[in-house]
Amino acid sequence: MKLTKNILRNMVRAVKMTRPDEIGCDECFEELDRFVEMQLAGKSPEAALPLVKDHLDRCQSCHQEYEALLEAMQNLDG
Repeated sequence: MKLTKNILRNMVRAVKMTRPDEIGCDECFEELDRFVEMQLAGKSPEAALPLVKDHLDRCQSCHQEYEALLEAMQNLDG
């Protein structure tokens, strides 16, 4: 892969946005069901699990898993 200015710019932006307390995909996935259950219960998962919310905002793969789980859980209740 050739490193273009755009790719380098995105890499620098990603590094600048990292936090010392952020979690990885495995940790996020472990808490994903709890995050969705809280959301469906009308609670604030963002306040209770801010690192999960932060990871979901940054990771497209985990965000897609979150959306799929949310939709599946909503269909169970609906």
